[in-house]
Amino acid sequence: MADALNLSKEIIFSSSDSNTSRKISLAEKAGKLKKIAPRVYTTNMLDSVEGVVKRNLIDILAWRYPNAVISHRSAQELHPTDDGDFFLTYNFRKKISDLPGITLNINEGPKAIEGDILLNGIFIASEYRWMLECMQISKRRGEQSKVLPISFIENRLEKMILIQGEDKLNEFRDKLREVSVLLNMPVEFEKLNRIISALMSTHNVNVLTNDSSRARAAGMPYDAARVELFSILFETLKDYFFVERTNKNTDEDSYRMFSFFEGYFSNYIEGTRFTIDEAKSIVETGIAIPKRIKDSHDILGTFTVISNRSEMNKIPSTPEELFELLQNRHRILMREREDYNPGQFKDKNNQAGNTLFVDHRLVRGTLIQGFKYYAALKEPMARAIFMMFMISEVHPFIDGNGRIARIMMNSELFRGGQSRIIVPTVFREDYILALRKLTRSKEPATYIRVMEKLHKFSDNLYGDDFDELNNYLVECNAYEEPEKAHLKYIERVFGQKSKDDFDKALEDEKRQTK
Repeated sequence: MADALNLSKEIIFSSSDSNTSRKISLAEKAGKLKKIAPRVYTTNMLDSVEGVVKRNLIDILAWRYPNAVISHRSAQELHPTDDGDFFLTYNFRKKISDLPGITLNINEGPKAIEGDILLNGIFIASEYRWMLECMQISKRRGEQSKVLPISFIENRLEKMILIQGEDKLNEFRDKLREVSVLLNMPVEFEKLNRIISALMSTHNVNVLTNDSSRARAAGMPYDAARVELFSILFETLKDYFFVERTNKNTDEDSYRMFSFFEGYFSNYIEGTRFTIDEAKSIVETGIAIPKRIKDSHDILGTFTVISNRSEMNKIPSTPEELFELLQNRHRILMREREDYNPGQFKDKNNQAGNTLFVDHRLVRGTLIQGFKYYAALKEPMARAIFMMFMISEVHPFIDGNGRIARIMMNSELFRGGQSRIIVPTVFREDYILALRKLTRSKEPATYIRVMEKLHKFSDNLYGDDFDELNNYLVECNAYEEPEKAHLKYIERVFGQKSKDDFDKALEDEKRQTK
């Protein structure tokens, strides 16, 4: 008999019908139902009542308060706050706490209007409506407040400009005005109007609360989410102690030999793949391999930049110098890739997999914000790690960003008298995943550890003997694909080759004397 209650549903409501009420009572006594709130029952005997209520909150509210409007911040969030508050607009004003884990804040106000969304017998305020409602004064603060922070509203309006443009935002403002008349909210509309006008630089920017909003109003908008990542990385780096690894490649020949391997691996990571002997031939002769002209020039362009000690000794002291260095080096690096606009910041957006990089309209502003953190770092390794992540994260060019990021990193290390860093093929995945972890999880520790490991490994790459260095890299599995091997760390003793040559010469002299 109780099956007629449809016990397949998680939530069952009481009824004024005496027969249905009797069935509910029997099912409750049989342990098939339990009461979780006044006149509300559940068939779920395992999960917490708080969890059951939250999952079914919309249905419960629609049953209790038909045609009410989910309003204010709850219309945007569609779930209770962390403190359990949820906001409705109905025909009376009251705070109700009889739902486990939920505090219902019912405000007396206008019924649903055109544009509000009907969902299972209850309405959800339209974006125009809840944004106006969030301009109301609230005595409560934080999670208990019915309104969202002004900074949230600014961010949302700023994204509208970025994604849809100022014309669409003007259309949005016109619709806000219409809705404000229906809701009798002229004061709330005027507050929003001032924010929108300031974002479009037609009103005093002092009404804005976000740094990113103020920057947009000043004509230099930036990606606030990326700048947050820069701040997180900076906070870790500023007090971090790095092992100093002094540059061993101090003469021109050894410097250029390191640069060759640096350029080879940096291009290989990006998909420009040659054998080591092919790359060596390209660099030594300056002659491109037939049918691979542009790829060959990628190798040559990279080597041209990184083998020039005068060029690599330059680091920026202002954002303008940063722009100039980036664009000049990119112009040389990509000189044969005219379709990628060598030396010009991107004019369209780019992405890798699911990662969408900084919007092309925000490149300069985001670099300017990041530069503030970079300039506050002192240690060469800290500055190098920060610079590399900043350029990689912004991705300021259509292509060539990974190579440029590593060039900028090694420029910091060279200027600071430290060993430069090479990312061998076998360590490619560790390197990329560490960058991705910082981007997606805001966790810088893995990235820093990976860069320290690469610095320690690269410190062993010294000297001007190609065969010796090449054999060492082979022994370390540097050329292997990541899925086939692991990077081996093999310590080399600086000056060992010179000592061996001296001992050999001494033995030869003894034999000649005899």
